[in-house]
Amino acid sequence: MSIRIGINPIGWSNDDLRELGGATPLETCLSEAKAAGFEGVELGHKFPREPEALREVLGRFGLALVSGWYSGALLARSADAEIAALRPHLELLKALGCPVLIFAETSNAVHGDRSTPLDERPHLGAAEWAAFGRRLTVVAEAVAAEGLALVYHHHMGTVVESEDDIARLMEATGPSVHLLLDTGHATFAGAEPAALARRYRRRIGHVHAKDVRAEVMRRAKADRLSFLDAVIAGVFTVPGDGCVDFPAVFRELPGYAGWVVVEAEQDPDKAPPLAYATMGHRNLRRFLGAAGLLAPPLGTR
Repeated sequence: MSIRIGINPIGWSNDDLRELGGATPLETCLSEAKAAGFEGVELGHKFPREPEALREVLGRFGLALVSGWYSGALLARSADAEIAALRPHLELLKALGCPVLIFAETSNAVHGDRSTPLDERPHLGAAEWAAFGRRLTVVAEAVAAEGLALVYHHHMGTVVESEDDIARLMEATGPSVHLLLDTGHATFAGAEPAALARRYRRRIGHVHAKDVRAEVMRRAKADRLSFLDAVIAGVFTVPGDGCVDFPAVFRELPGYAGWVVVEAEQDPDKAPPLAYATMGHRNLRRFLGAAGLLAPPLGTR
C-alpha cells in the first residue's frame, strides 16, 4: 500500500462536543471532503454503522473508509471483555476493508469533560502500566488475527499523553500494538513529533496530521483549560497553518505506506471546513512530496 491521504470528519462535526457542527449533514462533510481532494474518511458519529448502508453513502461520494476510533476500557475490564465489546466496530471496519483499528484508552479520560483542566488528567503507576500493556497486547493480537492492525492513539487528557507515556506504552506492549502518531497531540503534550517518528518508525501504523497554533497552546496551558475549551479556542488547525514541522516528521518515516489523515478539530463556525480541508490537503501533499513519500501530481514533474 502506498501513501493515501484521508481526513477525519471532526472538522465538520465534533464527536466530543456535538454542538460544534451539530446541524451539518453527513452528506455535506463527504461532498466537501471529496471536493478538497481526499481519498477517504474516518468514521464520525453521524455515519451509519451497518456495512451496506455505510458502503452506499461513501460510494456516492467516491470515498474509502480509512478507519474509526474505538474507546477502550482496559483499565476497567479484561482483555476478553474488551475483545467482545469491540467486535461490532471490528466487523464494520473489516467489511469496509480498513487496514487499521484506532484504539484509545478512555475509561478514566478527561478529554470530553469541559469542567476538568488538562493538567488533571489521569496517570498510571508502574504496576498499572504492566497490566495495561499485557491486556492491550492480547487485544491487539486478536485484532491482528482478523487481518487489521491495532494502532494506539496517544491523546490529550488520557493516560497516554506525554512522550514518557508513549515510551511506557511501547515498552509494556508487544509488537502487535502499533502506534498512531498524531502530530498535534504530540506537540500539545510537549513532545517533538519528528523525534517520536524517528524512535518508533518501525511501529508506526497510522498518522494523524494535525497542526498546532503555538500561542493558543501556550494560553491553554497557562489558563489551565480543558481539552474541549482549548479546541474551541483554536489550538488545532490543518497542516501548514501552525507550528509543526511536517517535513521533518515525514523525513523520519522513510518507506511508510498507509494512510495519512488530516484531523484538525476546530469550531466550524470559526474555521470553514471546506476552506481548511482544501488548505490541509494542499499543504499535506506538498510536505509528503518534500520528504519523498509522495510523487508530485502528473504534469508537475
